[in-house]
Amino acid sequence: MATAVSHVPPKQDLPPAGGYKKIPFARVPPKSYFTGFTMIGTYVAVTTVGLGIYYLTAKKVKRDEIEMRSAQNVIFPILIAERDREFLRQLRRNRDEEAELMKNVPGWEVGTWYGEPVFKTLPEDTLVTPIFKEFYAHADWKSYAKRAHIKLWS
Repeated sequence: MATAVSHVPPKQDLPPAGGYKKIPFARVPPKSYFTGFTMIGTYVAVTTVGLGIYYLTAKKVKRDEIEMRSAQNVIFPILIAERDREFLRQLRRNRDEEAELMKNVPGWEVGTWYGEPVFKTLPEDTLVTPIFKEFYAHADWKSYAKRAHIKLWS
């Protein structure tokens, strides 16, 4: 059977001698690292340095813009001439392609409608700018699609 255990009285949990510490509930202000004058002084110093750097950078940006504008003004006539040359090259390619396609059609002259000039009132040496689709009639589809996209959105 069970052995008899001597009766031990239970130990009660009591507060420590002298009682518990006081609960801190008073306002504890945060530690101040800077005074108002140091913060204002720091703001003025940082702003002054920032404005100085901005001024120097703005001068450099303005110089670069002037240089780029000058370069664009110099190269613009060359770009216009190249654009015009490519336009005339494409007109030549269109004419050659038309000649190749219609070589088996009797009485067909390139640039006319069965021997009749299309623009009768214009002098012979006048360049008539073709419409958009006519200009790209014999070009590859990729060039036409790219240009059509630009034309539609501009």
